[in-house]
Amino acid sequence: MARDAIVNDTLAAKFATEKDSPYTRWVADEGLDIIAAHYVPDLRTVELKPWERRGGRGVFINHEATRTSNDCYVCEIPAGGKLAPQRQLFEEMILVLDGHGSTRVWNDAGAAVTFEWGPGALFAIPLNTHHQHFNGSGRQTARFVSSTNMPPVINLYDDVDFVFNTPKDFPNRFAGEPDYFAPKGEQKGLLLDTNFVADAAGLPLVEAKERGAGGGHIRFAMAKGSMNSHISQFPTATYKKGHRHGPGAHVIILTGTGYSLMWPEGEEPRRYEWGPGSLIVPPNMWYHQHFNTGPEPGRYLAFKHEGVSVRNAQGVPKAWISQRIGGDQIDYADEAPVVREMFREALAEHGMKPQMDDAYAAELESLPPKP
Repeated sequence: MARDAIVNDTLAAKFATEKDSPYTRWVADEGLDIIAAHYVPDLRTVELKPWERRGGRGVFINHEATRTSNDCYVCEIPAGGKLAPQRQLFEEMILVLDGHGSTRVWNDAGAAVTFEWGPGALFAIPLNTHHQHFNGSGRQTARFVSSTNMPPVINLYDDVDFVFNTPKDFPNRFAGEPDYFAPKGEQKGLLLDTNFVADAAGLPLVEAKERGAGGGHIRFAMAKGSMNSHISQFPTATYKKGHRHGPGAHVIILTGTGYSLMWPEGEEPRRYEWGPGSLIVPPNMWYHQHFNTGPEPGRYLAFKHEGVSVRNAQGVPKAWISQRIGGDQIDYADEAPVVREMFREALAEHGMKPQMDDAYAAELESLPPKP
């Protein structure tokens, strides 16, 4: 197990006043908890607390290392209810977990757009626009999970009124275009430039064999923001290549069942079981790897901040590049023997066998030589 670098009380006391931040104090003032975890079994059932200011219920979920880059929170809208209007000088991306409803977005110039959403919808809130979420059901609650880059913004200004009440429109981000949240977009390689996806679990993907095991991938540019996200899918009885990157990736399982391994360099991997609704938050520069042991393709959405994507001189994320040439991705040929053995055992419990031979063979065709 990884060591937690716990020091003696004398040294800890010298830094006690630096443990909290304007961001963590703001969350506490909202009456909410921060679950400091890098694994949540099911976001759809995680316990929430009343969020009086917004008129719903919520909880923040982020590993300590993400609090300087981006965060994650779960919010519930009561049956037949709505959240209070809000504007904010930070970006936000939202995935609907349960329920149906609508969102209204408007600016100080008077331009307004309303759109409807249901389970699996993915969208972004344009910077500093007023917005309000409505539950379309009078009998069932609606729940969504959101990722924002709020932590560095609140920590920078340490002025909540400025962050939430500054009268400034950004017309290059949102000018009230009637089709702003239409389910459309422009495909640019792996990148889909869109502001709304009606069904993240069913969205067509682009082939991305570089991550191993076949499957598909798509990346999002939403609301002209600096945050990013992507969806990956891989077939049953296969697994992705292990890799690492900076903090702040919030990986939400959309379909399938399986497990993930996470470990810091030099330590033994830790195993986390997942299914639809599970959340995996890899700590800063921890290796992680995803395995599909179920009967259907595994698909996940990763909310991220651009700072996660350490890139080479060509703009390629190092998490996509072999460690053999200076990247942060582990080739199948170089993974620890325990990885394949654990996968075989996990599949055997369901009467299945690995379907990885083609992926191993395809890698050998272009595998860089060891340094």
